[in-house]
Amino acid sequence: MKRIPLLLLTCILLAVPKAVRADVAPPANPPGTNIQPGAETTQVRMAAETVLIDVKDDGDLGRARITADFTMRNLGTESESMAVRFPMTADDGFGRYPEITDIVIKVNGQRVAYQRASYLDLRYQTQDVPWAEFNVTFPSGQDVPIQVAYNLNGSGYMPFTSFYYILETGSGWTGTIGSADIILRLPYPASAQNVIMNMQIGWAETTHNGAIEGNEVRWHFENFEPGPDGSVQNMEFALVAPVNWNTILKGQRNVAASPNDSEAWGRLARSYKEIFLMGRGYRTDPGGEELYQLSIEAYEKCLALNPDDAQWHAGFADLLANRAYWDSFTNDPMPIPYRAFDEIHTALQLAPNDSKVLEIAENIYFMFPEGMTQTESGYDFPWLTQTPAPPPASRTPMAVPTTKPQILPAATSTPQPSPAAPAPVPPADKPSLPLCGSAALIGVVWLARKRR
Repeated sequence: MKRIPLLLLTCILLAVPKAVRADVAPPANPPGTNIQPGAETTQVRMAAETVLIDVKDDGDLGRARITADFTMRNLGTESESMAVRFPMTADDGFGRYPEITDIVIKVNGQRVAYQRASYLDLRYQTQDVPWAEFNVTFPSGQDVPIQVAYNLNGSGYMPFTSFYYILETGSGWTGTIGSADIILRLPYPASAQNVIMNMQIGWAETTHNGAIEGNEVRWHFENFEPGPDGSVQNMEFALVAPVNWNTILKGQRNVAASPNDSEAWGRLARSYKEIFLMGRGYRTDPGGEELYQLSIEAYEKCLALNPDDAQWHAGFADLLANRAYWDSFTNDPMPIPYRAFDEIHTALQLAPNDSKVLEIAENIYFMFPEGMTQTESGYDFPWLTQTPAPPPASRTPMAVPTTKPQILPAATSTPQPSPAAPAPVPPADKPSLPLCGSAALIGVVWLARKRR
């Protein structure tokens, strides 16, 4: 009976929301992988695996209970005994070593104890870190089930979070992996709106071809070699943070209960907008387009019920101007944001001295100075009164003003908290979403995101 080192890792979570163009940052939680053999040759095959990423709505960025079930089959003629281990932490990119929690390990259906051991951090291989280690025997010709479960907190920037699950170390077993079922489970119905598909945010891009079924997104693979050079890549899951999606659900319940409440419709419109617009740009995935249309419909309902609310007119203009501005870099000719100008014009007529309305107006002016000009008494809107020649298809963003609106510092890699559910905002303090500009597209800096 020979002893073979075995690595049993679990899963990885990364997240920073990224728009069409945005910064990235290192991961904030320990990475993990499939089980893998050690340096010696093994005849044990990973016959099947099922990995459940069960996302909870605990905390701003969510928490996942990861449960990884492996069916290991010894194809050799000798029994193999192995020291099974998996990392409890890793360098998070900032020199910190957060640990996974509430680890439960089962072999053949029975819970087993583990001891802490010290091995190199898998990511950078520069420092010893704690691992969990336990013994397993694989009899010849028999299946041995192993289960590892633990908690992992979400990380990233609101309103998005991401989870990774690394498959590639499974390639060290003999042969291919027989089958894999990867299940992402949310605490509410899954959709293209809350699972971001077909685009990348930050460093996360949801693995393609997932099938949405109720609260779950499922992937199935058979007889595959995992990893960057294999037939199946590592798994990624880019999500709307649970706290933000719960705000959407709450807003939908509110308008269903009070369909004539203009404020409820306005808050719902703003919530849709907050997970459509991104740090630089907007969501271009199918779910993002759905959110854009839902935000428009909610703003229209709000303003039909209360056409004299200047700040909701301004908030609507903010949504439309953002979309038109970012579209101007890819479309030819640039779509003229007539409706955005009409909405902000209406807002200025209703409340010419309102600070939030003026803030949004100034933002739109710096994005579209050809269509909205500044005067001693306020603004003129030449694009509303004449047919202008369309500007060039390739635009250079305007320089950011040196006075207001206030400019935020560059995004840091520290996850940003968000309240669990924004309370209704008083009319005098309705937030707006400033826009941005710079000398070159790649250097665009977004202004303070006080959305309305």
